[in-house]
Amino acid sequence: MINVNELKNGVVIEYDGKLMQIMEFMHVLQNKVAYVRVKMKDLRTGAVLETALKGSDSAFKRCFIDKRDMQYIYSSGDSYAFMDNETYEQIEIPAERLKWEKNFMVEGMNVSISFYESEILGVILPDKVDLTITETEPAVKGDTKTNALKDAIVETGYKVKVPMFIEKGEKITLSTATGEYKGRA
Repeated sequence: MINVNELKNGVVIEYDGKLMQIMEFMHVLQNKVAYVRVKMKDLRTGAVLETALKGSDSAFKRCFIDKRDMQYIYSSGDSYAFMDNETYEQIEIPAERLKWEKNFMVEGMNVSISFYESEILGVILPDKVDLTITETEPAVKGDTKTNALKDAIVETGYKVKVPMFIEKGEKITLSTATGEYKGRA
């Protein structure tokens, strides 16, 4: 059990029957009443909740999240298959739970899968990934002198804005948090 004053960023607790990870917290003293303002993320749905917790609130159950390194092996359309790098055990995650992550996953890529007890919570991608451009418009002479951007599609089908000098077949680095172009690979 963990009480309100012990909450820190990254700690996972059970709150109203939900698995919540603390994203931000701030101790506040207002009109001689102390409380903690907390921003939490539901690890099952991704919903973010902001609330105020008093020191007198009951203690919360602290939950420990396991992470296992796995390799993305294939997609069957409605699910994605991953293989444990140590035990070779395979798991499948429904496609609707990986709407954002699928934009950055290529077959053979290593990712971390988060678990709570035996429940699969999701995929943890690396901060940046290198992907190959499959489609882009050619640069127009004169446009490369400014910071003009053009659309490009990478091998996963994700559409990203890239500088005019980037050509089809080049490898680029993308941020998995924002989906933005970060440079040539």
